[in-house]
Amino acid sequence: MLLEEQRFLHEDLERLEQGIADRISDEPKHIRDRLARDHHIAQFLDRISSQSSKLLSIYRDGDGSRSREIQQIGSGDPMEEFYKQLTEVKAFHSKYPNEPVENLERAYRPKKGPDADSQPSIVDTMFTGEEAYGRFFDLHTCHELYLNLPNAKRLSYLQYLDSFDNFVAGAGGLKRSEKLTDQYFKYVGQLALDLETFLRKTRPLENVDKVIADFDKEFDAAWEKDDIADWKNAESSVKASGTEQQPSTTEAVWCSDCEKEFKNQNVYKGHLSGKKHVRAAAERAQRASGEAGDATGDANNGGAPTYRLKERAIAEREFRVKRLASAMSTERSDTRVNVERKQGMTERERQQELENLFSTTTTMMQTKEAEEGEEGDDEDRIYNPLKLPLAWDGKPIPFWLYKLHGLGVEFPCEICGNFVYMGRRAFDKHFNEARHIYGLKCLGVTNTSLFRDITAIDQALRLWEKIQKDKRKDKVDDGSVVQMEDAEGNVMPEKVYYDLQKQGLL
Repeated sequence: MLLEEQRFLHEDLERLEQGIADRISDEPKHIRDRLARDHHIAQFLDRISSQSSKLLSIYRDGDGSRSREIQQIGSGDPMEEFYKQLTEVKAFHSKYPNEPVENLERAYRPKKGPDADSQPSIVDTMFTGEEAYGRFFDLHTCHELYLNLPNAKRLSYLQYLDSFDNFVAGAGGLKRSEKLTDQYFKYVGQLALDLETFLRKTRPLENVDKVIADFDKEFDAAWEKDDIADWKNAESSVKASGTEQQPSTTEAVWCSDCEKEFKNQNVYKGHLSGKKHVRAAAERAQRASGEAGDATGDANNGGAPTYRLKERAIAEREFRVKRLASAMSTERSDTRVNVERKQGMTERERQQELENLFSTTTTMMQTKEAEEGEEGDDEDRIYNPLKLPLAWDGKPIPFWLYKLHGLGVEFPCEICGNFVYMGRRAFDKHFNEARHIYGLKCLGVTNTSLFRDITAIDQALRLWEKIQKDKRKDKVDDGSVVQMEDAEGNVMPEKVYYDLQKQGLL
């Protein structure tokens, strides 16, 4: 039975490859169908990977079961082994008589027609209505988390879309000391997770795990070099400079607790009694004591301080958000345009747009089939015994209009390959059409504007020969013109020379 499983795996791999080829050859027009196709291909690729792993384990034959089965078939009576396995198959089906048989050809074949529309697509429940099948971001949850952060700027959703990956203090981001909270850690982690999930949903055929791993490697290298702009090591920067922050002028006073400069000593003294300064001083003292304890404990263990590990975790998520946002810059700009457009719409227009977005392909197919059925019924009921031409609505034109335009009169054209034009109007128009012009060019005629109302080939050839003969007669050969030279050495034609001589101008 192990050989049968091996054969089944080979067949499954071939069916999977054929299913992928059938889907790649088709290019759907709607983004929903394209995403569904890509997700199906991604599922097939995952199944190919898993089935190939099983097949490799069988070929490696770690426990020797495959070799034993081959030996049993080759050494003994082959029919005896065959009937033994046949007995096992019959026993299984007698025990499970209603067990369905898996049809691989039908399972991997692309579903088309009414059967495909009756089943929900794989992407129908994957995206929210705001995302519109992966065309736009849906960061409303992250926006609410950002607004609930302490000391966060009150940004609108449109402003948030422009600055959600800008973590610099004052430009939508928080200060470094304000980021070391569990609430901010949860927010930036949720933002990175939402962007990564959106990338996986919209690009199922890309190796997103490799992309994220490359981002992590890039961050690790920058962190080791202390090259992350917002998260440089404060201790190393102070040691490198040798001094702390100095005031810009002699009268100015710098507050280390608040990291803020004051114009003079009086303003600084008034600031010391404020709530912000007291709170900032307490936080700095607490952080300093914690850092000292962590540094002492971790120095003995040869590791980094605990507060630095927390900074690294937050910085890593911020770095990932920046890279993911830059990788999906097109979706980000489209989201901004879509939000601006929706802000100018009424509630009724928004609801109508959502209904149009979620309208299934089944309804479209049913409508299309109904229209085709109605057209077919109309065509069956058409009565046209005189074989009159059809109008724009698919019905015969009136007989009086047929007689008025002379559509019963035939006008053949030999140059067009003896094509027959019905009516004078169609005959007059055909002289400027491609069929007649191509026929003249095949006869060697280049100037087609002079051959109107000429339909016979011999007439066109005679006219073209006469036109060419007249051109040759009127053409003057420059080499046969007699050149004359006056006393000053000016060269001119003979006729001009004698005309000037008669006038006494030479």
